[in-house]
Amino acid sequence: MKLFVKQTRDLSFVPKSIWFLLLLSLAFQCLWHFSFTKLTVKQQDLPSAPQPSLVKLISLDDSITAAKLLMLWLQAFDNQPGISIPLKDLNYDRVIDWLDLILKLDDKTQYPLLAGVRFYAEVSDVGKQRKMIDYVSQKFIEKPDERWPLMTHAVYIAKHRIKDVDLALRCAQLIRQYAKRANIPHWAKQMEIFILEDMGELESAMVLIGGLLESGELDDPHQRQFLGQRLEEIKQRQVEH
Repeated sequence: MKLFVKQTRDLSFVPKSIWFLLLLSLAFQCLWHFSFTKLTVKQQDLPSAPQPSLVKLISLDDSITAAKLLMLWLQAFDNQPGISIPLKDLNYDRVIDWLDLILKLDDKTQYPLLAGVRFYAEVSDVGKQRKMIDYVSQKFIEKPDERWPLMTHAVYIAKHRIKDVDLALRCAQLIRQYAKRANIPHWAKQMEIFILEDMGELESAMVLIGGLLESGELDDPHQRQFLGQRLEEIKQRQVEH
């Protein structure tokens, strides 16, 4: 009985043209992969924001949907193919322009300002933190009774992240001066008092509390009692010092 023996050919039998095509395709694949890798890791700069009229034209006047899509795109811009860009490396003037564009497309949404104060203001760049707080403060004044929660967080960022109590005080003063709706919580309007106490400005805190008590703005007896007790505590601290 004959044993079946598998016959193999030596590689020298492979035509040279096949070898050439194989090496050429391998070289092309390596070159393509290298070029693709170089392309994907290149950081792209945030472009300038277009005019709202152009966006409305492209979106067939569906500005609400356009605003939502642009907000999603902007928040994801720091995660580019093959690279993650720190937020602090973004051009914040352009970031603000994009946030402003989105607000113009949908003036009822608060999300762009929320992202500004909770997302873009949390970076480790004091200059950019200040720039974002200034922007949110300006937009707050336009609709204070709706946007006051954003300013309370701006106070927090200024005081605890930037460590600038003067900036925190200015933000708190804006809340007291502009937020007038009755159902805005008293603690938000009284943040200025607590900051003044932390700064050691006891006299200013006393004047502010006294003004609130005499203005008739406080209808809640518990709140009046709380501020009255606070006033006595500050007076006692002044005596002790």
